[in-house]
Amino acid sequence: MKTDQQKRITFKNPYKKNGRNSPNKKQPLLWFYILLILFIIFSLITNYGYRPKEISWMEFNRDILSQNDVEKIDVINQSVARIYIKKDRLSAPEYKDLESRFTSSNSGPHYLIQLGTLENFERKLEEAQKDLPVEDRIQIRYVNEISWTNILSWIIPIVLIFFLWIFLLGSMGARGRAGSIFNFTKSTAKLTTRETKSSTTFNDIAGLKEAKAEIMEIVDFLKNPKHYTRLGAKIPRGVMLVGPPGTGKTLLAKAVAGEAQVPFFSLSGSEFVEMFVGVGASRVRDLFKQAKEHAPSIIFIDEIDAVGRSRNRANLFQANDERENTLNQLLAELDGFGVNTGVIVLAATNRADILDKALLRPGRFDRHIYLELPNKKERVEIFEVHIRPLKKSKDIDIETLATLCPGFSGADIANICNEAALIAARKKEKEVHQSDFMAARDRIVGGLERKNRITSPKEKEIIAYHEAGHAVASWYLKNVDSLVKVSIIPRGKSLGSAWYLPEERQLVTKSQFLDQICASLGGRAAEEIIFKDVSSGALDDLEKVTKQAYSMVAYFGLDEEIGPISFYDSTGKNEQLLVKPYSEETARKIDKNVRDLICKAYDRTTKILLEHADELEKLTRLLIKKEVVEENELKKILGKRNDKRPVSSTKKVKT
Repeated sequence: MKTDQQKRITFKNPYKKNGRNSPNKKQPLLWFYILLILFIIFSLITNYGYRPKEISWMEFNRDILSQNDVEKIDVINQSVARIYIKKDRLSAPEYKDLESRFTSSNSGPHYLIQLGTLENFERKLEEAQKDLPVEDRIQIRYVNEISWTNILSWIIPIVLIFFLWIFLLGSMGARGRAGSIFNFTKSTAKLTTRETKSSTTFNDIAGLKEAKAEIMEIVDFLKNPKHYTRLGAKIPRGVMLVGPPGTGKTLLAKAVAGEAQVPFFSLSGSEFVEMFVGVGASRVRDLFKQAKEHAPSIIFIDEIDAVGRSRNRANLFQANDERENTLNQLLAELDGFGVNTGVIVLAATNRADILDKALLRPGRFDRHIYLELPNKKERVEIFEVHIRPLKKSKDIDIETLATLCPGFSGADIANICNEAALIAARKKEKEVHQSDFMAARDRIVGGLERKNRITSPKEKEIIAYHEAGHAVASWYLKNVDSLVKVSIIPRGKSLGSAWYLPEERQLVTKSQFLDQICASLGGRAAEEIIFKDVSSGALDDLEKVTKQAYSMVAYFGLDEEIGPISFYDSTGKNEQLLVKPYSEETARKIDKNVRDLICKAYDRTTKILLEHADELEKLTRLLIKKEVVEENELKKILGKRNDKRPVSSTKKVKT
């Protein structure tokens, strides 16, 4: 016996494939083909059938009229003159070319003359016959007739275009509920029911314990509403999922669709925006209408920032009336002006800072769930999920893999697992090994290895000294991440790289900032020390160092002269209005202090490299010989570093 709730969510598709009333979607296409064939036949008949020969007045007067071969002339619709030749003259040699045009009858007309003006034609004809007796002159007969050939030549293309338009709009409308040609005003949301539910469940989600608990509570509310309502609780109207790309926002929504025993409507925010005025608002109304009809239900809007962008004055010049009308309709539906009990709205975005404040307020989106990049423990769980379908060998250590990937999102980890399987398949292996995961990590972080790239010996030496400078400087700076590998093999756009293991931390101190800047300047300092000249290879380093220095001075308040003041604008209004939040005098101080900070760090780095010039030279020669130097070899040259962190790398400094 079905419960009332089960009856509400079990509904039939009125357009089953084998149903009696199923609309024939191929019928418009069939008629289109029939009309197209008729049009081709009609064109062949009109082009290759009987057609009089068209001549000019001069030819007519010289070759026909002067020989007295004309039987009669008919003027049709005051635009065309039809010339009929006397039957006894058709056998003459000059009219032999007419035989191919007259297979069944010699009645004519035999020639056509396009008239410029009727008066001019009459005048010329009268002048040509002025010497003939009146009874021998050719009289003109005026005829008004309807040319079905001309009419059909206009009608058939129009009908073809009409049927093609019906077919195309019918295909567009097929995405809707009934496949109507006007369904582009209807919601394009994909409906998932208990019968067609997603295969993704909460067991497929790892590393998002808090977010998963919040989402599971909503699903439980829909399944067991009395457990909450008996205490006076109300179902949340909306839940906003916010986080960096690849952290699992859409995956959570898919899990909800797989776990919830209620209809699930899913679509993207960009599907509301169309070129037609009013379509977006109409689709919003239709979406919520469907959701109310199948309540309790869930609506999921992915990338809601496409329609929910802020309407403040800063976006005045980027205003889009159609998008704003759609947003206003969405706000009205979320606010509950209509009865929408049992309808929950899930939305996902990685740009919550640009969303309209009216959209984020309680009563519309009551809960904001923030998804962050996973820590080591969560990365272990994510690896276990994505490694599950692979044919893996026994040498795989998931703990080590999780350690090797700090700062990686769930999507990055899934990509590593897939790349490892592809690398193993490329090598014709039967299982995926730990080495395949290492190669996949290096491939994703650094780019494709390009050993065949031609590099001159001089450039190779410069690159080796550059990377050795990074390695030596960072090795003797205690606040720099652990160095585990140095390479001069080109990867992606970089000519060489120094690989580090970033420490997972939430805060960065001033001394850590300064040491990182010094390590980044090690490559350029080494070039200047050895060659008394510098190259363009430090572009990436200088860009990163400049941004870090400006952040220290202008944002984090780490400069003594500027003081504990931050000019950071989290709303982004100053960038949109191209206005700096400080005076010109302050701007000059910031520029001067940033320059001084970087120059002092450069001098400090140069001093470290001069003190350890022997280690710099040894490491460079080893790099030129082997191209890749691992951590154990670094320890032999540079000595043991006082660092208890595990060995690995996902971060690199490019040349």
